[in-house]
Amino acid sequence: MRLLFLDLDTLRADHLGCYGYHRNTSPNLDEIARQGVRFDNYHCSDAPCLPSRAALLTGQFGIHSGIVGHGGTAADMRLLGRERGFRDQRVETWLPNMLRRAGYRTVSVSPFAERHSAWWWYAGFLEMYNPGRGGLESAEEVTPLALDWITRHGAEDNWFLHVNYWDPHTPYRAPLEFGNPFAEDPLPEWMTAEKLAEHRTRPGPHGAWEIGMYDDAVNPDHPRHPGQVQDLAGLRQMFDGYDCGVRYMDEHIGRLLSALEEQGALEDLAIIVTADHGENLAELGLYGEHATADEITTRIPMLIRWPDQSAGHVDTGFHYNLDLLPTLAELLELELSESWDGQSYALALRGEECGREDLVVSQCAHGCQRSVRFGPWLYMRTYHDFYFLWPQEMLFNLAEDPHEERNLAEEHPELCREGAHRLQAWHDQMMATMPEGYTVDPMRTVLAEGGPLHARGHLPQYCERLEATGRGWAIPELKRRHPGEFSGG
Repeated sequence: MRLLFLDLDTLRADHLGCYGYHRNTSPNLDEIARQGVRFDNYHCSDAPCLPSRAALLTGQFGIHSGIVGHGGTAADMRLLGRERGFRDQRVETWLPNMLRRAGYRTVSVSPFAERHSAWWWYAGFLEMYNPGRGGLESAEEVTPLALDWITRHGAEDNWFLHVNYWDPHTPYRAPLEFGNPFAEDPLPEWMTAEKLAEHRTRPGPHGAWEIGMYDDAVNPDHPRHPGQVQDLAGLRQMFDGYDCGVRYMDEHIGRLLSALEEQGALEDLAIIVTADHGENLAELGLYGEHATADEITTRIPMLIRWPDQSAGHVDTGFHYNLDLLPTLAELLELELSESWDGQSYALALRGEECGREDLVVSQCAHGCQRSVRFGPWLYMRTYHDFYFLWPQEMLFNLAEDPHEERNLAEEHPELCREGAHRLQAWHDQMMATMPEGYTVDPMRTVLAEGGPLHARGHLPQYCERLEATGRGWAIPELKRRHPGEFSGG
């Protein structure tokens, strides 16, 4: 059997045609969806990039693997301690090693390991091809490596090819010669000039004033990517830049599929399409970043075309990205591992409904948040606000408010209590099943080390920018919430 895994960085499900987007961003991915199963409520357990791929690879929540952030102690895999043998036995159960032990030739085309010094990513891959630009690759730099491998080995059997595209990630990078197929398409209706004007009164890195996080600098190498969003024309540049990245990537995926067809490998090929996280495009006041534990950042696409399984089915159950490992193990009749936190959704590939009662998702790279998805509700709890001054509790009805515009926490304290109860129950279960020798939630480690990597050390200088841009009203409250940023503590 052949397995193609398309790992598409920063891809929002709701910006794909197969998920109902009004722009034609994804004709090749839409065709894969028609031939397979589309998962509508699929989430990364831990956002963004580094903790998400750690969960995918290990089948574990970040609270168990230790990786929940982008820097400090919580950006590294936990040590096994005295249980470690001649080899680290955990890697035998990780995704590529599971497939390698089952007889698959495991291959990765990706800059991810180097970008995050996540060298554990290579454990189990027999061949690794790094495009070499640390996540700043454009599709034309990735596709030739994948095509070369397909030309040499696509006609063979029993391979697993992981291809990692980054085009939807900031900075938006589709080459200018690609043009703009969306120049005449309307912007999403929910986002208006009035909302943008209100967003420009708020503090927060990656807000409308500072697309680059803490400033509005424009990189001439990425002309599609704005420094700030001042008006509807700037808003269009933001949305079009993202969507052009998606469409450009989709066209390159089409080239891979054509090459596989030429090799006679397409008909019986299993295809898995997913992402590490989404992208906030003005939701919660965030522009061009994946800095929250909300529906927008943690919901990701999952499309699976599996030979001799259901086609055209839409699964609405709740699933995590870490559920993929036990799912593949069941489909391939491999042994399950007790170390996995995931549960199989192989039933969905047979057209049956399955899923979890709720999901708990985490973010500790920009701010610190944990959220619970249950029914139509998203309950969000903030421990570090990434300088956006978000309240400690937020509650959204996603069925009525998919872009999280109306915080209903004060109106529904009973649902906040339910969300908090579900979150605490999950936390108790996670702490009761921690690896031997570990008793601390890694989110608490992030907070104890001065906060998330992308926040700590920046606030004093950022307050100067807030004052200069007419948002000085926020400074007293930021100082009250984050005294350690001003005391050196």
